[in-house]
Amino acid sequence: MPTWTITPATRSATTETVRFIDTARRQLFPLLADSPLPRDLAHFNETYIDGPGHFLVAHADNQLIAGIGYLPYDHRFAQLDYHTRNTVEIVRLFVTPDYRRHGLAAALFGALREHAAAAGVECLYLHTHPFLPGAIRFWERQGFCIVDIEPDPQWQTTHMELMLG
Repeated sequence: MPTWTITPATRSATTETVRFIDTARRQLFPLLADSPLPRDLAHFNETYIDGPGHFLVAHADNQLIAGIGYLPYDHRFAQLDYHTRNTVEIVRLFVTPDYRRHGLAAALFGALREHAAAAGVECLYLHTHPFLPGAIRFWERQGFCIVDIEPDPQWQTTHMELMLG
């Protein structure tokens, strides 16, 4: 069984963390190959280190092997109403292939969930897609339930939530 260490992302490792997450997202979503860096990654320190978000990383043998974060939910999906709850969006969960299916993603999420609960977060929100192998089932095992599936035949964006407390 592989071993790893989970810690908050640090300012000194910002370049490494952003490169890791951006490479993983571009591999997972090839349509993003020529897209600019998303705002949260382009402003990583302001978003996750100094700002309202939080980001965790996992290392094994001094190698970055996984990451996950959360951001305050931005209310961009009109069909979802989280205005009355302190809600964050779970983002950027990526695990290197050699460390998948060993419980690392669940451990990362568990640590992030604990941080959110301690910070007074009431609701965890995320969206995923059925074409990502095992993603929906993984999040259901973490306690999330599906609250909406968009009818778009290509993406079928699946919105999920988990109430804390």
